[in-house]
Parts: sequence; structure tokens; C-alpha cells
Amino acid sequence: MKNIVHIICLLFVSVFGKAQDLQSYIQEAESNNPQIRAFEIRFEIAREKVNAVNTLPNTTISAGYFVSEPETRTGAQRARFSVSQMLPWFGTLTARENYANSIAETEFVEITIAKRKLALWVAQAYYDLYAIQAKRQVLVKNMELLQTYEHLALSSVEVGKASAVDVLRLQIRQNQLQQQKAVLEQDYLAEQVSFNNLLNREEHMAIAVAPQMILPMEDPIISDEGLELNPELLKYDKLYESIVQTELVNQRESAPEIGFGLDYVPVSERPDMSFSDNGKDIVMPMVSLSIPIFNSRYKSNSRQNELQQREVESQRTERLNVLENALAKAKAMRNQARIQFDTQQKNLKQAKDAEEILLKNYETGTIDFNDVLDIQELQLQFQINSIGAVKAYYEQMAIINYLTNQ
Repeated sequence: MKNIVHIICLLFVSVFGKAQDLQSYIQEAESNNPQIRAFEIRFEIAREKVNAVNTLPNTTISAGYFVSEPETRTGAQRARFSVSQMLPWFGTLTARENYANSIAETEFVEITIAKRKLALWVAQAYYDLYAIQAKRQVLVKNMELLQTYEHLALSSVEVGKASAVDVLRLQIRQNQLQQQKAVLEQDYLAEQVSFNNLLNREEHMAIAVAPQMILPMEDPIISDEGLELNPELLKYDKLYESIVQTELVNQRESAPEIGFGLDYVPVSERPDMSFSDNGKDIVMPMVSLSIPIFNSRYKSNSRQNELQQREVESQRTERLNVLENALAKAKAMRNQARIQFDTQQKNLKQAKDAEEILLKNYETGTIDFNDVLDIQELQLQFQINSIGAVKAYYEQMAIINYLTNQ
């Protein structure tokens, strides 16, 4: 369990080889996250409670002084000193300790859930940053391509094979791409702040994002059985176990308690008599038994524990259904992302073929810059869609990894 987060980080990174920084970002987020620190403190408190329950009831010590000393055959009693200790029934302390340990285990599962969710959020934010950066790079390349087309158009205008309108259209298109690039830069700054806040560090620190992400040749094999190991379900298992331990404690506490004690009474000697026990102090060992005759409280507690077990079972079943639905949706969206990516790649290849035809036509002086702009816009759209598909694919893989404990 202690190494679960490290395994998750490796899985997030393993889906694409070039994003070596994601794991370190996740580890940094776990180290700095205040919510996880709070969960860890709660876990330490729960562990400390184990020591608190593993104790006996307070020892009772009493002392009394006879204002009017009672006279006995052996002398006058001057005072009375008592010490007593009640002991719970056999196995009660062990039951209480087991219950406290079960609560601590539940708190530990909460830490695991928090770390897994944080790892998922960091991964998703990382993919958002990658998509923005990749789109910005695509825009820069397309702007450079339009500048090349602009030079061709200017050359065509000089020889009378194109009009100044074509040049203006190319310049307008460049302005539009420049605007999109500026908007993306603002989006990147906003996502940068969000990402750094997840890591609980200075908002404007630079982030190293993978320069390129590609889809794997084949999708990883996902086993639905991994859902049963999801910490969100393990939490209910631990809660159920804690209720079982609560009932064991209730049964032990419904048993009698045994007490042991000792009374000591100092006795004064009788000055007018001489015999062997004259002034002999009184020592009286005692045994007591506390019997819960009216035990309706314990019966009620047992009934409540039974109902709580049913409640936890229902909650677990409901949560399993939610996770199964989320897994099915994530798989479908991952598959859709791959289909979209493959389609965009085909379209992009055909658009590039059309671009080559246009450039060859330029050699014969028949280039149509309206067609050039149309093809360029199609290429840009296909490239943007491909980036979106890659981002969606890895986001869904991150969700699948979270759900199936892969």
C-alpha cells in the first residue's frame, strides 16, 4: 500500500515514453499537497488512539479517618485505606485495540484515495498544458507556411499572375492565426497557474512539458477485475470491518467486569489489656463483580451495528456501479479518441497531397491562392483535431488507470 502511488505514477508515465517529467510532478504534488498532509495527520491520530484504548480503567484509591474511632476487641480503628481495580472481561482490551486499528486502516485508505485523485488531476492538467503548447507550435508552423505563400503571391503579383487581393487574404489569415496564438498563450498562463497550485508552489514557475506525444500502436489490456481493488471500494470494506470490530467490542463490554481490591485499617492497641492480637491492623482483600443486568443498551448497539453493515454494503454496491459506468465511458471515449486521431491523420495526409499539387501548379503559373488558403485551413484544423484526440486519449487512460488500479 505504501508504494501504490509510485506504481500509479509509473503507469501514467509508461503510456508515452517522452513525458519523463510527469512522475516527478506527481511526486512533488504529493509531497506539498496540504490536503494529503491533513489526511496523514488524521491517520497518525487514529494510530495514536490504539494506545489510548489499550488501557485499564482508573485505579481507585481512597482514604478515610474515623473522627469517632470505633472500638473493637483488638483495639480502636483509626482510619481506612482502600485500593481497587476493575478489570474488563477477557478479550475486551484486544477487541478495543482491533477496533482502533480498523479505524486507522480506514484513514490510511483515505490517504491512498487522496493521492490517487491528486495524481489523476496532475496528469490531466499536464495533458492540458501539452495540448495548448502543441497547438501553439502548430500555429507557428502554419504562420511560417503562410509567409512562404505570401512571398509566392508577391512574386506572382509582380509578373501579373496574381492580384494584390490574394496577398491581402494571406496576410489576413496570418493575423487570424496570430490572434489564436495569443489566445492560446493566455490559456497556457491560466493552466500554468492551476498546475502549479496543484503542486502547491509558486504560480508562475516554468513547467517542462513533453514536446510530442503519440498514441501507442495498441491499447493496453484493461481488466475489469481491477475495479474491485479500487481504494474507493476498499474504503467500504474497511468501514465494514470496523463495524464488525465495533460489535465485538460491544459484546465484550456486555460481559461482567471483575474487580480486585484491598482495604487496610490501622488499629490502636488497647492499653488496658495484653493479648496476642492487641492492636493488630486489619488487611482485607476484596473481589467484586459488575454485572450488566439491564443490558438493553448493548442489544440496541448490536442492532445498530447490523443496520450499519447493511448500509455500508448498499453504499459499496452503489459505488461499484458508478465506477463500472465511469470505466465503460472512459473506454468508449478512449476508443473514440483513437478513431478521431486515425481519421484526422488520413485527412491530413490527403490535405498535404493537395498542397503538393497546388505547389506543382505554381511552377506552371496556374496557382489559385484561394485554394491555398482553403487547404491551409483544413490542414490546421486536422492538426488541431489530432492534438485534441491525443489529449483525450491520455486523459481517458489516466481515468482508466485510476479506476482499475492498474
